[in-house]
Amino acid sequence: MTVSNKMRNRLAGLLILALVLPLVTFSGKASADSPYRGYTWSRSGNEVSSINGYMYDSSIDPAGTAVGVLKNPESLFIAEDDTLYIVDTGNSRIIHLSKDGGPIKVIGDAEGGGKLQEPKGVFVKPDGTVYVADTKNQRIAVFNKDGQYMQEFPKPDSTLLGANFSYSPSKLIVDKRNYMYVVSDGNTQGLLQIDSTGKFKGFYGANHVGFSWSRLLIKLVATKEQQSQLATVRPSEFSNLDIDEEGFIYSTTLGEETNQIKRLSPVGVDTLNVGSHRYGDYYTDGPFSMASFVGISVDRNGFITALDLQTGKVFQYDKLGNLLFSFGGIGEQNGLFVTPAAVDQTSDGLLYVIDKGRGRIDRFRATPFAELVHEASLLYVDGKYEEAETLWHEVLRLNANYDMAYQAIGKALYKAENYREAMDYFKLSNSRGDYSAAFREYRKLFIREHFTWFFSGVIALLLLLYWGMPKVYRRFLAWLYGHKAAAKAKAAEGEL
Repeated sequence: MTVSNKMRNRLAGLLILALVLPLVTFSGKASADSPYRGYTWSRSGNEVSSINGYMYDSSIDPAGTAVGVLKNPESLFIAEDDTLYIVDTGNSRIIHLSKDGGPIKVIGDAEGGGKLQEPKGVFVKPDGTVYVADTKNQRIAVFNKDGQYMQEFPKPDSTLLGANFSYSPSKLIVDKRNYMYVVSDGNTQGLLQIDSTGKFKGFYGANHVGFSWSRLLIKLVATKEQQSQLATVRPSEFSNLDIDEEGFIYSTTLGEETNQIKRLSPVGVDTLNVGSHRYGDYYTDGPFSMASFVGISVDRNGFITALDLQTGKVFQYDKLGNLLFSFGGIGEQNGLFVTPAAVDQTSDGLLYVIDKGRGRIDRFRATPFAELVHEASLLYVDGKYEEAETLWHEVLRLNANYDMAYQAIGKALYKAENYREAMDYFKLSNSRGDYSAAFREYRKLFIREHFTWFFSGVIALLLLLYWGMPKVYRRFLAWLYGHKAAAKAKAAEGEL
């Protein structure tokens, strides 16, 4: 594969960077610029040190501007023009800021029909229309691009919801049909799907309760009275969502150990996970044994960035769900968070994270290593394994622990029918399924290449069996009868 001049310059910079970054990332010591160390998880479930994919850049705190102090900001949305919409929950308003944090306008703080009350979510359409999950008012409030109140969508009136349904909208997205998909706090039946007129169209993408032997046993042996006293097992509830350019909805779920991140098709089927996939950290962190994702963002290339409340870490995955980077954590230093609440990103790849505990927005920039991995990953996800091979080799030159690079190179070798070498790379990446597939192809290729010898050997064996077996059989019979005759003679001599 021919590498462009731009790529050559980037790779040269990466080689220089590789001499410096290991002193920070592989030693386990945090520098002033990076209070966290980079790492990924191997397929065998081991934490592996890695070069950091993202570094703290700066923070946005509007306290010194006309906007004033943020109070418990809950959510963030970055519009197509890269401006920021901050849900300032404690002050019951939406703050519209420029990419660099300059105030543009405030939405929902004026008296009247558009006055918000402790909102938790916001979504902005390409034309600038603002949809707000006005939680305490139990409605979706809509404003035009100038921040003027237009209309509201209160709790849908539907028998499908039931009379006792508690409507508490907290997060939402709007698709190209102007259908709203709403997360309602405490609801475990799925996302609420509401059309452009406010009519409830049904629950969407509901989570499922997994199979449990203990529940089955209780159901078989317990009486109806005993079963009625047991707590009802309900599906997990959604915590946040995002939508990509193709209309797929990405969601995060609380209270699940696996498949906490999903990509839902137009009919609500998870197309991201095949079987069980654990996101976040693999080990127990204090009293918590599972990630609690509260924020999610998907960029135009399909990279998924999710925010874990418990660890305060940001995890980034490719379109197939492979972990690329993790960064952040709980702490007071720049680059760490007190109480993270939401994540989103601008078109140039800057990641923005709301720290509710400090009332500010932190910005993170991708490192040259991350840009290299992103470029290689895009080719890999598109099935262009051979084109990506050179880039993955550069990744390994900088970080020999990066498991995904071994698997990607193995895929390229497999596609090139170099099965024997592909097996070596799949073994290094602990990709057992791919290793087995490469071994099967290598076995068939080996037999095909040595067919003459195999065929000659089989013919020789058959001839040997055909001509030799009768002779062996006759000699065996002669030995057997001779042995029996000798035994009889000996017995006769004993009787005499």
